[in-house]
Amino acid sequence: MGQNSPGPHDGDDSNANSGGTGSYSIRDRFRFKRNPKPTSKHVPKAASASSLSDRRRSHVHGGRSVVSRKLFSSRGTSLFYLCLLIVVFAFALVSVVLQSSIASMVFRQGGNEGIGRTVREGLKFGSSLKFVSSRMERGFEIDRARKRPLVGVRSPRLAIILGNMKNDPSSLMLLTVMKNLRGLGYMLQIYATEDIKTRPIWEKFVGQVSVLSPENYGHIDWSIFDGVVINSLEAHDAISSLMQEPFCSVQLIWIVQEDTLANRLSLYEEMGWEHLVAYWKKAFTRADVVVFPDFSFPMLYSVLDTGNFFVIPGSPVDVWAAERYQKANSKSQLRMKYGFGEDDMLVLVVGSSFFYNELSWDYAVAMHNLGPLLTNYAREGDVGPSFKFLFVCGNSSSAYNDALQDIAGHLGLHRDSVGHYGLDGDVDGMLLIADIVLYGSSQEEQGFPSLLTRAMAFGIPVIAPDYPIIRKYVVDGEHGILFSKDKPDELMKAFLLLTSNGKLSTYARTISSSGKLLAKNMQASECIAGYMKLLYDVLTLPSDSIVPGLISQLEQIDWEWDLFSEEIDPSNMTYLNLMNATRNTSVVYDIEEHMIPLLDLRTTFQNESEMMVDDIPTELDWDGLQEIDILEEVERIELEEIEGRTDKSYGVWEELYRDAKRAEKLKSEANERDEGELERTGQPLCIYEVYNGAGAWPFLHHGSLYRGLSLSTKSRRLRSDDVDAVGRLSILNETYYRDILLETGGMFSIANRVDNVHKRPWIGFQSWRAAARKVSLSSKAERVLEGTVQQKHRGDVIYFWARVDMDGELAGSEHALTFWSMCDILNAGNCRTAFQDTFRQMYALPSYVEALPPMPEDGGHWSSLHSWVMSTPSFLEFMMFSRMFTDSLDSLHMNASATTECMLGSSVSEKRHCYCRLLELLVNVWAYHSARTMVYIDPNSGSLEEQHPVEQRKGFMWTKYFNATLLKSIDEDLAEAADDGDHPYERWLWPRTGEVHWQGIYEREREERYRTKMDKKRKQKERIFQRIKEGYVQKTLAG
Repeated sequence: MGQNSPGPHDGDDSNANSGGTGSYSIRDRFRFKRNPKPTSKHVPKAASASSLSDRRRSHVHGGRSVVSRKLFSSRGTSLFYLCLLIVVFAFALVSVVLQSSIASMVFRQGGNEGIGRTVREGLKFGSSLKFVSSRMERGFEIDRARKRPLVGVRSPRLAIILGNMKNDPSSLMLLTVMKNLRGLGYMLQIYATEDIKTRPIWEKFVGQVSVLSPENYGHIDWSIFDGVVINSLEAHDAISSLMQEPFCSVQLIWIVQEDTLANRLSLYEEMGWEHLVAYWKKAFTRADVVVFPDFSFPMLYSVLDTGNFFVIPGSPVDVWAAERYQKANSKSQLRMKYGFGEDDMLVLVVGSSFFYNELSWDYAVAMHNLGPLLTNYAREGDVGPSFKFLFVCGNSSSAYNDALQDIAGHLGLHRDSVGHYGLDGDVDGMLLIADIVLYGSSQEEQGFPSLLTRAMAFGIPVIAPDYPIIRKYVVDGEHGILFSKDKPDELMKAFLLLTSNGKLSTYARTISSSGKLLAKNMQASECIAGYMKLLYDVLTLPSDSIVPGLISQLEQIDWEWDLFSEEIDPSNMTYLNLMNATRNTSVVYDIEEHMIPLLDLRTTFQNESEMMVDDIPTELDWDGLQEIDILEEVERIELEEIEGRTDKSYGVWEELYRDAKRAEKLKSEANERDEGELERTGQPLCIYEVYNGAGAWPFLHHGSLYRGLSLSTKSRRLRSDDVDAVGRLSILNETYYRDILLETGGMFSIANRVDNVHKRPWIGFQSWRAAARKVSLSSKAERVLEGTVQQKHRGDVIYFWARVDMDGELAGSEHALTFWSMCDILNAGNCRTAFQDTFRQMYALPSYVEALPPMPEDGGHWSSLHSWVMSTPSFLEFMMFSRMFTDSLDSLHMNASATTECMLGSSVSEKRHCYCRLLELLVNVWAYHSARTMVYIDPNSGSLEEQHPVEQRKGFMWTKYFNATLLKSIDEDLAEAADDGDHPYERWLWPRTGEVHWQGIYEREREERYRTKMDKKRKQKERIFQRIKEGYVQKTLAG
């Protein structure tokens, strides 16, 4: 039912009638099959793909109408024009008569009968149906990026996931698009779900191909890519990994060229498998854009539409199928097989693949008005050859053919001069044997008619109305002949130009050759440009990315036919055979096999629950049960009283002692600590790995040196002692602050009452991205680091192993990069401004005082990815500074209770994590100006190298701003203001990022403890005085 995936046995009847092996159906280009007698027969799950296709296409009869070979009367030429008038009028009339039943099938097959009925009722006479994407009104994000004064240092990255890398039109289209994307400056990383013969072609012209198995999708850091492109339903597993944090914000474009899933959606609804529909709808929702190659696909997949559908027409499937069909079949043999002679002039009348109620009345009325003129002109003709008119519409059922023959008989036309052919037959064969193809639809389509493309690819001259979509590509008189539907005399002139003495004229052969050359790459440039524009619209490039080139920079664009011609065997690799061979192996069926047993089990459970409704206990049953419980309780109390009055031996002391010890041991085992926590006991260092989603789990370490730090309670690893950052710092429960702080928020949670979670002299942090980008510590480097911190007596050292220019892109830039220029690149060019304004507000500096701390240009390394180790006291001091800096930064971006747009990022992900990149570099400024020794440890070899020696910093450090005493004083002032409720603005961030403590709070807590102590003493004295006054009275045993 789709251009790429026809049913495996859809053409069995027609092929059987033809008796040949070289006939292939064109049904794959028509999504809606016609049948005046639709059936609703239920198809079970075990049905094959062919039976399902037959059910959806509702093929009732497979018989083919054959036009006999009889000549017209002696006035052949005159009768030819009369036939032309009558058959075209008959074609329109047949369409009108049969469209009511046809249209009801069309929309039912579309997946939602209610939607189809609404659409049909809304269509008026002369109107048409048009798909309008919600993305058409959006501006181009990359064009906006061109207007920003940014300094890019790397190419935009795209991940291409190939679910289908076979020799087929979809691979040809995608390879051509990707090759041109490389020409515009995109850096492509190709992933494939299987390894096949076309891999060398992709690696030669696009890039290296990495073959992935489903279990490896979780080990890819998708966040390093600016966008992900998936080309098939077969790469569905990649969608699952992209639906988990921290990859949910990665831009995803999903190209769906198969109709396999569309064919199954109606079955899911009939069987009540709503969970399967919901499963696929959730997957489609994850994609930012779902791209289809044909305008009929959005209707087929309408059940899954969430407003992200988009169509880019221009697939090479028609030319691909025509060329391979022509190589496998002979025109003369096909004519003989279908009962036509070499001298017969065959005129094939084709129409639109969409038929709706009342849409052909305008065409019928127009031809009726031209009847007298054509009749008078036809009577003046001479004797001519045999002309036969074949109409391609509907299916091969007898209802269509009988209706057409009845109309021909009423008009006095010989029955053998008119024939009908269904779209479910070998339409490719009919196109190949035709002399002229007339496009007779009265409806304008959004895309270029596929049958016209195939006819031109076969080298057949075409006549078509001058609709805008046809006039856009076909030049009148050069690639075909166009006529105005309002001027029917132009149609008669077109036939005169194409025929001469019962044969095709030289002019017709010239037009057919030009049309064949045009069809070869007719929509290639537009299709490729469509994908370029879509990327411009969807992608929001990060601050450090180079803006790709303009589409106008591309040269003449054609499909890369030569790359695939060497790999294809025309006899075995026809397009339809290829799609049929892979149809039953689709991931759609694999998911069905996995989920349907679960759905059946759920249904069985629901049925059993309904059957057990009658077994629910009544009120009398509950009363009886309560009486039984009361009797058992009375009996138990009597037994305990009898046992209490009986002498009992408690055993020897040694046995009692062993029992008590055993009970204590069992009690301690119930509260046993995690194995990793026990291994960390006594170690001087613990590195906390910060992560914010289940997608980061494969990148986390296991062992005594590391401990996970989850920024979301729901995304914590199940069998680990990971720290719950939300439980330690409630502000992380708010999505906005969790996203803008990210790793820094996790550090704030550890610093908040640090003694409750960390009691070691050294502390370290590492983002999950360090392991994902292969810059985490190796086993050797870990041993070196542990040995170094054990021997180090002073705690004013910071060790780091992830550098700012770790990927080499910043270092390889043509610009002279400094610390602040790198910070600007990573923060949309606003790092210096933001840091300076924040620093000035933090210390209340006047505007004339310099507020940007100087950083050296000595070629040393700087820390990145929050991957460092320092002493615990130094960490607490750094957190004190970071909390105040973050609060000042947040106040600059707050306007009352509304947040302003993030100025530190350009892409969606950067704006979502607004402060992260600036706070990531903050540790370098603090360590440099607080006179900490900065040591870089190579993550692979473990070698240590001091960066920016302290002796060389003298005269450059701003130690007065980073003094611990000053920071503590500011911290106490903020705590006092928070304690008094004196907030500088409504959403004050600082009190919510950690402990609020100053001397007044300490004194108040001390007074409270003293007051509690004195109150306890007073109550004790009162009890003693009461005893002395009244005496001690012992209660009776019975009392």
